[in-house]
Amino acid sequence: MRIISFSADGIKNAAGRGFYDWLNEQDAEFICVQDLQCSEYDLQDDLYFPKDYNAYFFDDVNGKANGVAIYCKQLPKAIMTGLGFADFDMEGRYIQADYENLSVGCLLAPSAEPGNAEQLARKSEFFELLKNHLLKIRNKRREFIFCGNWQIAHTAADVQDTERNSNRPGFLAEERQWMDELLESGYVDAFREINSDRDEFSWWPDGDREGNGWRTDFQIVSKGLKYNVDYGAIYKAREFSNHAPIIMDYDIELNA
Repeated sequence: MRIISFSADGIKNAAGRGFYDWLNEQDAEFICVQDLQCSEYDLQDDLYFPKDYNAYFFDDVNGKANGVAIYCKQLPKAIMTGLGFADFDMEGRYIQADYENLSVGCLLAPSAEPGNAEQLARKSEFFELLKNHLLKIRNKRREFIFCGNWQIAHTAADVQDTERNSNRPGFLAEERQWMDELLESGYVDAFREINSDRDEFSWWPDGDREGNGWRTDFQIVSKGLKYNVDYGAIYKAREFSNHAPIIMDYDIELNA
């Protein structure tokens, strides 16, 4: 089962660069897209609704907040939107497709600009709420795959220039500690299960793919799927946004 995760920096812009044409070659079971920068209502072209998929969106009807979407080949048992974190649903966007044995979620975490203490405090509050949520659901009788732009680089291997970015939001000590605690609590970074290379980056904040790469796009899976990860790659041959798509293959049989 193939799952592709991609942070689009605007889905219309990514489509113009050939993202959907590329998807047609991938035969993915799920496609999780973050940072749409428009509402579903704005997507009038059939291009955004591939015929082999059931498409679901969680966005601001006015297009003011960054939305997320999930494309599912197999009709889900249920779709959940939001995480129920008070007023955070418009900042930390989330949509989830539920099946009998598996849930696949698509997350766009809140970001924080350097020097903006208020944004950083909000981001920290969101991640504490998220950690509590993930701890609460880890013993459910199903497995979970959480795809998305987490706005955090976990280790020094996930940032190309650690000295330059040591005090930048996304690579702060407390953020990296949060990811440490999550991965110690019963979750797994699927990509790192099969690839330990230090030059695997998925985001270039300055648009320059030569010197400032980050890996902030993860597929985090419940521990029960640790040995079901078959393949993982960050697709860099074509540029659809400042982020690269994450391709992961799992040995999972999906039960509706």
